[in-house]
Amino acid sequence: MKFDDATRYQLLKLIAEHPGYSQRELAAAMGVSVGKTNFCIKTLISKGLIKVENFHRNRNKGAYAYLLTPKGIEDKAIVTVRFLQRKMAEYDVLKAEIAALRREVDDLAASGLDAGRGAA
Repeated sequence: MKFDDATRYQLLKLIAEHPGYSQRELAAAMGVSVGKTNFCIKTLISKGLIKVENFHRNRNKGAYAYLLTPKGIEDKAIVTVRFLQRKMAEYDVLKAEIAALRREVDDLAASGLDAGRGAA
């Protein structure tokens, strides 16, 4: 299994903002399964992008903090730029589609059809 830039960006962002989140909380925030979250975290750990620390003072000895390493901070910056570029390209495509649809609706209105009613 491999995970995409969107998931990677989202997970690195959540970990940076909420290092004390459990895998279940991370999964819920991302809208994915705990299994996928576990796989992604293990992958990020193996790449040296995050590290895991146990909360020694916490009564729940299974509580962990996921922390970005310096390499993880750098990777988050790179993936953020890629994610932004992709979203901007998607936005440009949507903007062009909306403009084409507006022209089509304007043409329908100019020809005397009531574009707001739909087929009867």
